[in-house]
Amino acid sequence: MSITKRTVRDHAKALRTGEYSARELCLSYLGEIEKNDSRLGAYLTVDRNGALEAADAADKRLRGGDAPLLCGIPYGAKDNICTRGITTTAGSTMLESFIPPYDATVIERLKENGALLLGKTNMDEFGMGSATDNSAYKVTKNPLNEELIPGGSSGGSAAAVAAGLAPFALGSDTGGSVRQPAALCNTVGLCPTYGRVSRYGLIAFASSLDRIGILAKSCEDCSLVFSAISGKDRRDSTTVEKKAVSLSPLKGLKVGIIRDHLELCRGGTEKATLSAMEMLTRAGAECSYISTPALKYSAECYYIISSAEASSNLARYDGVRFGKRSASFENGLSDFYCKNRSAGLGDEVKRRIMFGTFTLSEGFTNDTYKKALSVRTLIKEEYNRLFSEYHILLSPTVVSPARLLSEKESDPAIVYAEDLCTVSQSLAGYFTCHIYHSRFRAVIGL
Repeated sequence: MSITKRTVRDHAKALRTGEYSARELCLSYLGEIEKNDSRLGAYLTVDRNGALEAADAADKRLRGGDAPLLCGIPYGAKDNICTRGITTTAGSTMLESFIPPYDATVIERLKENGALLLGKTNMDEFGMGSATDNSAYKVTKNPLNEELIPGGSSGGSAAAVAAGLAPFALGSDTGGSVRQPAALCNTVGLCPTYGRVSRYGLIAFASSLDRIGILAKSCEDCSLVFSAISGKDRRDSTTVEKKAVSLSPLKGLKVGIIRDHLELCRGGTEKATLSAMEMLTRAGAECSYISTPALKYSAECYYIISSAEASSNLARYDGVRFGKRSASFENGLSDFYCKNRSAGLGDEVKRRIMFGTFTLSEGFTNDTYKKALSVRTLIKEEYNRLFSEYHILLSPTVVSPARLLSEKESDPAIVYAEDLCTVSQSLAGYFTCHIYHSRFRAVIGL
């Protein structure tokens, strides 16, 4: 097996047995990026010098014999996660010159564990998209079939892992942006419970929904990275202390199959989900279909709340203190703001800002935003009820397989429908994980 196709666990073992050094491992991934990424478009920025410097430091720690498990392991980070001294654009020309003076908490914690940042991965602008074709800089291709989309908005991170350009990568998930590209690129995508991983240093889209997640080749790899980055952070008041995670035997485990999501499926996704259910049943789990009436309102609820929060969060990018500034304006301050935001923001971002501003405007708030908050409470209560009866809920991650890159969808409603199976968990804030079908058998021990 090629060195760049190995898992995080494999690399950790090889680094400790001396099979190869952290520098050699880092050079292998940098070589793969140089050879293949001009075609795939997974990375926006590659920090070759910084990665090699960190690799040399990791080798020194490894020789000392007390290095953390992730010491010497390379990774990629989505370009909306702040990295000190490295351009962080959030996929937007609005931030094309932004170089953060600080690291996000997740980057700090990975540095403390000796992991090596290879570079920043491509994404839909400000996390708004499901195909990584809304980036201001490039389109990312799916490594499994370069004519297909990789999913989004963390498509660059998913493509990097799937193509062997990083053993794991960080992404962000607001309504499915880690889980959906994981499904389309055949990787594992972990979206933690809201509050388990600090959002400090994540460029905000919708603050009550945003979560930093992990894309990797296995559930074990996701678990290893999650252990390193999770926990309380004084700079994010929503974070909680780490809690011990116990594993239960599958025999007797109650699994609820979300029928409402299965009914949305087409193109083989239902078959894959039912196959996973059969595997769980053979392993001793008790599987049954469940109906969740409140979930049918999830998409409308999610887009109202997320767009309203985006309208507020992105208001700072006006070209005065933050963001791109237009070279010329004619009619005073209003024209100055308009020119700056028109030049710096893409169509999808503008669409959601306008929708969010409308929902928060006087006379419409009660009928839109406040009603959506009430529906969100109903959805969360529905999940609370289900988890009082079931240990696990099983659902397809995507409604349909990846579409062709050449078939860019112009109708926003159809694009938004791609997230129908993921937005309800985002609204409830629950831990969710996409496990790709070809690996499900290994995960449950069959």
